[in-house]
Amino acid sequence: MTTQSWLSQLKAHGYRLTNARKAVVEIVATTTSALNPLQVYEAAKSTYQGLGLVSVYRTLEKLEELELIQRVHLPDGCNAYLPQADGHQHLLICEGCGKAEYFEGDNMEALFSKVAGKHGFSIHEHWLQLFGVCSQCELAASG
Repeated sequence: MTTQSWLSQLKAHGYRLTNARKAVVEIVATTTSALNPLQVYEAAKSTYQGLGLVSVYRTLEKLEELELIQRVHLPDGCNAYLPQADGHQHLLICEGCGKAEYFEGDNMEALFSKVAGKHGFSIHEHWLQLFGVCSQCELAASG
């Protein structure tokens, strides 16, 4: 989805398209990294000097309600956000730079069935995030 389509959806759901909101949408809609609210604020502040952190949180909340973004839970306990994936996807997240890539997990059903059976659960939904270091960060660390 494009930045403009996100803004159109916000407007269609009765949200005002303020300059602050536009700046936040521009950053989050075009990112390939999992960004926490403070990172969104820092990046968007260069576009809109009057931006406040509260506006960032409110805009992220509205984008999540509209299912345009998804929340990512990082190992340090913080939340970050990414544009919503098409269909059911899993995530690879770089612990160095925050780069995030979606991947499909077609053959994980056997693992989920085994875990469910072992623990007496009926699994209805899952969300898988894998954390590691991307090739660029690995190269930078070794060079």
